Amino acid sequence: MNNSVTPIKASDKLQSLFARDDRLIDVVAGHSPQLAKLRNSPMRRIMARVTTVAQAARLCNMPAESLVRELNLVLGIETVPADILDTSGTAAIPEDLSSLPSFASAVELDVRDDLSKGGEPFSRIMAAVAALGENEVLHLRAPFEPVPLLAVMQKRGFGHKTEQHAADDWSVWFFRQNTASQHPAVTQARATHVPNGSVNRNEGDTAIDAVRTEVRLDVRDLEPPEPLVRTLEALESLPIGSVLVQVNMRIPQFLLPILRERGFHFTIDESQPNEVQVRIWRNE
Repeated sequence: MNNSVTPIKASDKLQSLFARDDRLIDVVAGHSPQLAKLRNSPMRRIMARVTTVAQAARLCNMPAESLVRELNLVLGIETVPADILDTSGTAAIPEDLSSLPSFASAVELDVRDDLSKGGEPFSRIMAAVAALGENEVLHLRAPFEPVPLLAVMQKRGFGHKTEQHAADDWSVWFFRQNTASQHPAVTQARATHVPNGSVNRNEGDTAIDAVRTEVRLDVRDLEPPEPLVRTLEALESLPIGSVLVQVNMRIPQFLLPILRERGFHFTIDESQPNEVQVRIWRNE
């Protein structure tokens, strides 16, 4: 084994792999028509950030262990320890195959055309999810099984059911699990629009504490949906007692309903020219 190189693990994100060696792009992309899109730079920036090696293997219909070994061989690592091959907690995405709630109505969203043209519909999907009523399910049509999205939605309390119509035509239904406990009405935050830069108290909530540590995220130079994706990632690791300050060129309309749905509080400051600051925090 080449001990000078850290082995690739099943839980590693594709983005970290490709940053190490761009030969790994062709290794992954060559296994599946769905993953061939990784050769496209804009699509790679989105897919590689949220997709693990284990999830890529599932899209390729191959064991995660096989893909891990193949990737490591490119780096000159011929023997991979068992703990590196262990995919527990990374490859399995539980799928609720029970009947969809009979009382639920479906919100239709077809992203096949977007993806065929090289687009990235993540912001549209997240906006549709945020707008779902309590008794609604999202019916997503996609050209492949959106494995990384399934994991994202699972973390947000959504179950799913998938159905393959053809090699390039999939249906995925997303529905809330344990609705009463996952989405209590009291967690919904109201946005306070603060044009003069002051911080007002949100109705029914505590005003932002002046002593909170600020974590600044400047997304002004990024193209959609990068600002949305990076902001949600930053919020996942935001330390308790801190506030995330997103610096944008405009009010992030797609982000706001997601913040409300996740129970975050926020203010919007448009007091500076050519700059919008969105302060986001959660009262613990």
